[in-house]
Amino acid sequence: MDIFAQIANYQPQNPQEKNDQQVMVEAIRQYPHNILLRKNKLAHLTSSAFVVNPARNKALLVHHNILNTWVWPGGHADGDADLLAVALREAKEETGVCQVKPLLPTIAALDILPVPAHIKNGQYVNAHLHLSVAYILVCDEAEAVQIKPDENTGVRWFTRQQFTPTLFNPADFSLYNKLLNRANHS
Repeated sequence: MDIFAQIANYQPQNPQEKNDQQVMVEAIRQYPHNILLRKNKLAHLTSSAFVVNPARNKALLVHHNILNTWVWPGGHADGDADLLAVALREAKEETGVCQVKPLLPTIAALDILPVPAHIKNGQYVNAHLHLSVAYILVCDEAEAVQIKPDENTGVRWFTRQQFTPTLFNPADFSLYNKLLNRANHS
């Protein structure tokens, strides 16, 4: 089943996902030629990797250079319709881990994530939307991590207790707790 069908057939877990799924399906219909590419400057599909330890009580995050906050690994599809492969690649590239695998090979969450305007590699990037297709991945927390200087300034494990509204903005707090709950019920 192709990624567009997977998104359309995904069973939303809450009203936010139901609404986001509808917007994503409509965007795919409107922009089938470039929804997987950054050249769609309004919105494009991305893949996010929520990496948990085998006990599923910690998650691996990176300190994002542009956003200046702790976020999950993930990135642009750049034309690759295998978004699980994109999530695995991004998790490895952004954290330095080598042994990471899917908890399940299916989509774990759908979310529309706003990206503010910014400068990247000396170029202006307009505000746009990431149509995030998320997967839950598993990695041993003993595995060595390494920052990716062009993207992040830190890589570290966060315990479930550290996912609080004081450390994360309300949207990220809600998102990460949603994924921690899903990881523990998979």
